[in-house]
Amino acid sequence: RAWKYPSIVSFHGADVMVDMNKPAYREATLQMLDAVTLVLVRSGSLQRALVGLGCDPEKIEIQRTGIPLEEFPFRDRAAPQNGEWRFVQAGRLIEKKGLPVTLRAFSTFLKQHPNATLTIAGEGPLLTELQNLARELNIEERVSFSGFVSQDELREIYYRSHIFLHPSQTGRDGNQEGIPNAMLEAMATGLTVFATEHGGIPEAIENGVNGVLVPERDGEALTRLLLNAAQDPDLLSRIARAGAQAVRKRFDLQQQTQRLEEIYFRTLEGPLDV
Repeated sequence: RAWKYPSIVSFHGADVMVDMNKPAYREATLQMLDAVTLVLVRSGSLQRALVGLGCDPEKIEIQRTGIPLEEFPFRDRAAPQNGEWRFVQAGRLIEKKGLPVTLRAFSTFLKQHPNATLTIAGEGPLLTELQNLARELNIEERVSFSGFVSQDELREIYYRSHIFLHPSQTGRDGNQEGIPNAMLEAMATGLTVFATEHGGIPEAIENGVNGVLVPERDGEALTRLLLNAAQDPDLLSRIARAGAQAVRKRFDLQQQTQRLEEIYFRTLEGPLDV
């Protein structure tokens, strides 16, 4: 039965990339996509996935997420003394976050910079597996698994760090990133982000300009670029500044909220399907 009132549905990631593997969910979603007035997605990668499922592309509009910029002010990072590079990765400890790649790349980085540290902030089902891998790599004394941290605590971790790692990858269940908020927050604070050509991430990061991208699961490329970057702090600083500017221009929560309100009002003012 056709819906009689203007209606909007929003998709965020797993609801497209994973849940569509469930036949009943897929069928119900396809019926909904046919009936609604407008479909909002967080990234172009999700837009392409929905079009591939059969959604009318004319119905889809990209609505970016935003972050509260006033809570993540920019700070310059000085190059560390004695090679004391501080890395951070934040998020759920799940397959799509690429955390084994992070640990292996960091392990190789430590061979040239033994005073470096890595903080992994977050909870999830892979914690024990990741702790075991850190022990196997003999880096457990240089890696901190902080578990759940508050927003204030995470912000302070960002300000104590130099580089944010986010080597996302497509999970075996098809799960992908949209544009990770943790990555945007890190960029806003002035962290240089090293991530992957995955999901919606390239929509926020221009490689070599406001961040660094490597192919999915390519730990060797990630290590090589981290080692190169450690020799060029000025380049890291330029990339960090460009990253913060990009977030302020495109991912301001206030601007995105205002735009979302405009989308809703515009849709509500459209003709009723009666």
